This record gives sequence, C-alpha cells and structure tokens, in this order.
Amino acid sequence: MMSILFVKLELPLLLLLCPFLPLLVTLAASEDADFTFNGFQGSNISVDGLAEITPDGLLKLTPQSRQVMGHAFYPFPLRFKNTSDGTILTFSTTFVFGIHSPFPNVSGNGIAFVITPSRNLSGALPNQYLGLFNESTNGNPSNHIVVVELDTVKNEAVSDIDNNHVGIDINDIKSVVSLPASYFTPQNGGYKNLSLVSGKAMQVWIEYNGLQRQMNVTIAPIDVPKPDKPLLSLSYNLSSVMEDLMYVGFSSSTGTFSTSHYVLGWSFKVNGPAKNLTISQLPKLPRVGPKEHPKILTVGLPIITLVLASTVVFIVFFIVRTKRKFAELVEDWELDYGPQRFKYKDLYIATKGFRDRELLGIGGFGRVYRGVLPTSKMEVAVKRVSHESRQGVREFVAEIVSMGRLRHRNLVQLLGYCRRKGELLLVYDYMPNGSLDKLLFNQPGPETTLNWGQRFRIIKGVASALFYLHQGWEQVVVHRDVKSSNVLLDNEFNGRLGDFGLARLYDRGTDPKTTRVIGTLGYLAPEITKTSKASPSTDVFSFGAFMLEVACGRRPIDPRAPEEDEILVDWVFSCWSRGNILETVDPNLGSDFVGEEMELVLKLGLLCSHSIPSDRPTMRHVVRYLAGDALLPDSSLHELTASGLPFAHGEGFSNYASSYLSYSLEKTSTTQVSLIEDCLLSTGR
Repeated sequence: MMSILFVKLELPLLLLLCPFLPLLVTLAASEDADFTFNGFQGSNISVDGLAEITPDGLLKLTPQSRQVMGHAFYPFPLRFKNTSDGTILTFSTTFVFGIHSPFPNVSGNGIAFVITPSRNLSGALPNQYLGLFNESTNGNPSNHIVVVELDTVKNEAVSDIDNNHVGIDINDIKSVVSLPASYFTPQNGGYKNLSLVSGKAMQVWIEYNGLQRQMNVTIAPIDVPKPDKPLLSLSYNLSSVMEDLMYVGFSSSTGTFSTSHYVLGWSFKVNGPAKNLTISQLPKLPRVGPKEHPKILTVGLPIITLVLASTVVFIVFFIVRTKRKFAELVEDWELDYGPQRFKYKDLYIATKGFRDRELLGIGGFGRVYRGVLPTSKMEVAVKRVSHESRQGVREFVAEIVSMGRLRHRNLVQLLGYCRRKGELLLVYDYMPNGSLDKLLFNQPGPETTLNWGQRFRIIKGVASALFYLHQGWEQVVVHRDVKSSNVLLDNEFNGRLGDFGLARLYDRGTDPKTTRVIGTLGYLAPEITKTSKASPSTDVFSFGAFMLEVACGRRPIDPRAPEEDEILVDWVFSCWSRGNILETVDPNLGSDFVGEEMELVLKLGLLCSHSIPSDRPTMRHVVRYLAGDALLPDSSLHELTASGLPFAHGEGFSNYASSYLSYSLEKTSTTQVSLIEDCLLSTGR
C-alpha cells in the first residue's frame, strides 16, 4: 500500500522527492491505512516532548519524572471519512502497553490513544489533561479529538470514577463513558479486575463500526486472548467530531508521581480489523525496581543445605519404612520352594495395598482380595490367614506347597504363598463369577438363576475334583469342607472346588492324625463328633449334602422351613418315601430340568448321606453314576427304605444335629467348629 511504501523510504530519497511531498501525502491518505509495529526499532514514528524510542524497540512516552508529557504519532494523516457521504469509515486498532511506577497502586497520570486533526499539541498540559488539552481548550468542540484514556489518577474535577479506569473522551478530558479496568472471563462468569500500574504488559483493542456508529473498547492481560465481551461500548456518530484527515497516536503525562509509560507494539487499519500483534516479537518491559543481587551465599546456601539434609533424612526414613512395610519371614527351609513363594511387595501392589475396594469376601480364616500381579498382569485372589505362633507353620507351609502341585480343571489352583509377621497369604486363581452359594441363595433376578444344565455340570465337576483328591493324586487329600460357598465359578460357570485351608494330607494306607472337629454344620458326617477323624468318606457325606443343596435350592439346615422339614436330607427322604421326590426340586428351576438326571442327583445325595460310612459310595462310584456309566445299586436303595432312613433315626441326622450342637458346646476348649461362610474369590462386595 502507498502509505507503507512511503514509510520505508530512505532520507536521501525523501529529499529528492520534496517537491512531490504534498501529492504523496494526499495519495497515502486516500488509501486504506494499514500498518503494524511489533516493536518500534527502526520505525518512522514521530515523537515529541520527552517521548523516545529506546534501543530495545520500546516506545517510551514519558520517563520516570514528574510533571512531564510525551506524544507519538503515525507520521501521516489518514482518511477517515467516506468521500461520497461524509460518514466515518470503520476502523480498528490494537496496542500493547505497560506502566511502571515506583509505588504500588499509585502513578501519574496515564496513557491515551488519540485521533486528532493535528500533531501539534504544544499548548497542552500534563497532569489530568494527559498532554492533550489545557484549561481553555478542554471541552471545546473545535478540538475534533477522540480519545480512549487509560487513567491512573482520580481527579474529581473531571468526574473520574477512580484511579484505575478506562474511558472514552470526546473533545474533553471528562469521559463520555468509563469503567474500572477489567476484562471479561467466562471462567468467573463476569469481569476480572486489572491494575493498570501493575508493571505488567496489557493489550487494548479499539473498534469503531461505521455502519452501526458504535465504538467498543476491550482490555486484557497480554497472555489472555481477546475477551468475547468489550469493557466499554459507546453508540456515537463521530462524523460531527472527526475531520476528513486525522492523525493517530499516543499521548501521556505525569503529575505528582513520577511514572514511565510504554507502548510495546501497535497495529491499525481503516476499513477492516487491525492485524494481530506477534506477542513473541514484542520487546520486553524493563525490570520493575532495582536489579536483584544474587543471594546464594546469604540465603540460598542455607536453604539448599537444609533441603539436602531433609531429603537425605526422608530417603533414609522411606527406605527403612519400606523395608519394614514389606518385610517377610523367610527361613532357610523355605528357599527350596522357589517359584511357589510370592513376594509380599508384589501382593501388596497387586491388591492396591489390600484396599477395601478390592475385598472379595470375609471367611472364618481371613479376608480375600482381588489382585493383578504387577509383572505377569495375571488376576489372582489373595487370602490373608492369621497365625499367632510358629508352631506347626513349617508343616502347614509344606502342605500348602504340596497342594500347590495339585492340577485339575475343577480345582481352584493354589498358586503359592507368602509368609509375613503374624499372617500367611495364600494366592489362588481368580474366579470371576464368584461362589456358587451366591447364585443359589442371593439371586437379584431371574437372569442370574443357574439352569439345570449348569447345575448338573457343576455337580459332576466337583465330583470329579473330589475323586482326583481322594484317588487320583500321589497322596490322599481330604478337603473337609465341601459346600456350595467353597465351589467357585469360572468365566464359563464351570464349578471349581476351592479353599484348602482345612485340607490335610496323609499317605496312603495310614490314618489321618487330625483330632479337631472342623467343618460346617450341615455338611459334617455324624461320625466326626465321635472320632474327630476326617476321611474320604466324610468328604462323600459333605458332597451328598452339597448335591441336595444344588438340586433343591435349600441349605442343609434351613431354620426358616417348617420344623419337620428343617433338615434338608429328612425332607428329601420323606418326599421320596411318598413317591414324589421331584417335589423337592428348586422352585427357581420350574419344570426346566431333566427328570432322570434330577432323580439321580437326589437319590445319590441321600445315598451319600448315609449315617454308616461303609455304606456310602466312594467318589469313584459317584463319578460313574453321574456320568451314566453305572446305575445306582438297587440293593443300596432298598436298604435305605427298609431301614427307615438310617440317617434320620437312631444314628440319624436329626439326633446327630442336636447331639452335635450339645457336644460342640461342651467341648469348646478342645474342639473347634468353624461355621464359615467363606466367600473366597467371590466378586461380591
């Protein structure tokens, strides 16, 4: 554009063009003005008074002195009026400024953006007149001056609202409209205050819409994008104020307080929006106050020493605390177990510090937590078992490690252990569908009801697991706590027998050495109260109660049932003796079951619940019956009916239940009856 080209002409060439200067000025003014200064180094800005351009490129309007003023203008007049109808053209400008004062919140007197018909303001005064007017010219309509002031002194003589405001002035230092300096921010739902004398750079946008005859003024910190809402908005027809050709620039003044006023960058355009300033290219404001001297020796060194010492103490404390937190008991004999021993730290991380949110359930022998091993990312269940003495710990751990070698698709895999202070931690496979009893007795809706096909598969799976424990491994394993809460379901609802906390091993051909009554009431064989010896036959009895429980949807002892039907096995036998054994089927199944399979399970459950251990089938036979490879022996069934339910009379279940309760109360010092409802690996919270 012509104006921009003219600005960049060198001085010798200007001298040659002096005869044509008026013509060039006219041509420049006739074009749409458009200029941008990202700093003023090398620019042709015209300055007077005490204004100057610093070597850093700052436009310094006033030095830090009292009662002074300075002006800076674009050197050529610009055409603001439409030649056809005399209306004011649309124009906009933006500039970045900064005010430095030696006193916080006090300065004098401010900066003004000016549109004036003449650059000659020699008669103007500083102080409240901002270097634009004096007593005689202030308020004169012949001034033809439009001003946007950034005023930092409250002068009641000109009705200033405060000592930190932005105003629009027309021919008069008294503002037509003004407001305290602030900017709109959507985060606060309103306007946020600004301090004009903070010593920080701020940006101003001034826009006049020639069609709507409206002027908007917006201000914001330099690091904030232009706000959506202006601070000031004034509807005013400037056609009667402004002449055809006008100069644009800045004026500033000081009064009682010495203050420095700076402009860092400036952009202006007629007939369009002013170009954005490149903030990164703007010169920096001078440092506020004296330069700080290094205090590394007087202040920094003691602080650094203190910080280092504190850091060392913290590191030592952290290491000691971490070692104590993750301390384990490891004796020489445990080193042989190798991979089956887990680090406590890994289990702590896996369970997120044994957080309550990871708790799966609480049983009689401890709490169970879900975890994800940090290295393998494998999901596991970690059971914390307390132990108060070291007596028998070695033997117990040996048994745990031995059982860790058990491998069967219907067993919950015991992966290993960890020993720490007064507790043992057992690590199992994680079963996502929780324990069987949750689905049998705590069903939130029909969509979670196990169908008969799933139940029959679970029964056969648990039978297969018990057969493996009794006869399929190198040692005989007696589980001692077969029940629905210890049967866990994998992601395909396959039943897996878990919780070996009560299991004990013994070599084939020898008698078990246990002397304590341990188990769950309703699943305990009658002979346990007399001999206190667990055997594969006692597991068979428990499995019989388990089969009836799954088929009937009732617990072995149900206090909510009628007194005569309180004991499940009595009730099932009673219905069988009347020829209506299917009356005991779980109502949740409706008629959706296979009658032959259901009768098999119910009759086999009764047979396994025989009070005479030798008359119970072995798990090998049970597996064959369930698989259909063998039929239930008629002789055994006839014996049941002929003897009149031997598990319910004389040595029967009812007498056993009452005698068992009295026995356990009398022998609490030497026996232990664990009524555990262990939710091992359950996903319930």
